[in-house]
Amino acid sequence: MRIIPAIDIIDGKCVRLTKGDYATQKIYNEDPLEVAKAFEASGVSYLHVVDLDGAKAKSIVNYKVLEKLATRTRLKIDFGGGLKSDEDLNIAFECGAQQITGGSIAVKQSETFKSWLTQYGGDKIILGADVKDERIAISGWTETSDQELIPFIQKYQEEGVRYVICTDISKDGMLEGPAFELYQSLLTACPDIKLIASGGVSDIAELPRLSDLGCEGVIIGKAIYEKKISMKSLETYIVKNS
Repeated sequence: MRIIPAIDIIDGKCVRLTKGDYATQKIYNEDPLEVAKAFEASGVSYLHVVDLDGAKAKSIVNYKVLEKLATRTRLKIDFGGGLKSDEDLNIAFECGAQQITGGSIAVKQSETFKSWLTQYGGDKIILGADVKDERIAISGWTETSDQELIPFIQKYQEEGVRYVICTDISKDGMLEGPAFELYQSLLTACPDIKLIASGGVSDIAELPRLSDLGCEGVIIGKAIYEKKISMKSLETYIVKNS
């Protein structure tokens, strides 16, 4: 199971939110590159970057930060937040993203998202499935759509989706543990999906359980920044499981 630390960006700074609420913003570092280099030094190979300004603006904003992270580390970056047009996508890839994540666009502009899958393939385009009460949440989690999680993912599997980042919003930033039951039911219904668990990770002991469920990766954010999971313990886990 891949370990994927998260860097969320507002005004070029590394921040975290709770349950996606911008009012809960907490700045952890003025320089995301410093954070990314610390991850790399601990043996991490992957990074999940979210442009929170972009999510609000509905177009890419912090692409210069992405470019800096991609050119000054060897981390493989998946990037999301406000990608709504072909131009946004081109900028993200040109600035060094290995993969991009589309969430709201897969609900609101499904034809555009499908065209991205056709053009770039399922290894480059990740489906972001943010969930509130088993329904897909969109627009920076300010709206809940009428689409149910499992049918939503199954529909896009038929279009070529291979990777899914699933975040249970009720867990995000709460440091109370991931949505194990949700991931279990999702993987039972969609066994071929490469599921990346996101939200709620609070302890290194939760990682083997997610791995045993069949998760392909796990995104860890606040637990690292709040030192619930140390860089040393992550490094040990990565070495042990590589």
